[in-house]
Amino acid sequence: MAIYILVSVIAYFIGSISFSVILSRKFAGFDVRDKGSKNAGATNVLRTVGTKVALFALICDILKGVIAIVVAMIAGKIWTDIDVDILKYLAGFFAILGHTFPIFFEFRGGKGVATALGVLITLNSKIGLICLIFALIIIVFTRMVSVGSILSAILYPILTIFMVEDIKFASIAMSILIALLVIFNHRENLKRIKNGTENKLSFKN
Repeated sequence: MAIYILVSVIAYFIGSISFSVILSRKFAGFDVRDKGSKNAGATNVLRTVGTKVALFALICDILKGVIAIVVAMIAGKIWTDIDVDILKYLAGFFAILGHTFPIFFEFRGGKGVATALGVLITLNSKIGLICLIFALIIIVFTRMVSVGSILSAILYPILTIFMVEDIKFASIAMSILIALLVIFNHRENLKRIKNGTENKLSFKN
């Protein structure tokens, strides 16, 4: 039990490194959480700081999810009497939770989509890529990142059930929890979508 707690805490701390806040302060002189949508994520960095910084923040946030899963995999090789699959899902969930409620940044973080992408791709590259492509298609047609993120979150546990061999109930439950966390983080977006006031991307220039 101790290793499950330890890996979860490490993953949470990894997720709590808010690169959007760090990079916006360094390159733009302000906290991205004080601008635009007030969200500490790459999309808000794109709108308020610029493309290059947003891309860097996006890559770093994805890597948080990757690193969290790698930590779980390493722990699984050291402690061979544990369920590595459950450990990896726990690491993924807590990395996203850390991104959402970062202990280093007043518990005001982002929506966890990029970190979730890193988690998904590392857990199962096929599922991760399908979710990514699906999200991109939705974003292109709707011009709303939130819609692509929410629908991909819904798709994720469905794909997990049908594509993961020897799937365990606990793994299904954790995939659902990860999806619910991402959807929960978009609750304000859901209200704006319903009201027709959600921000849309512009693909011009």
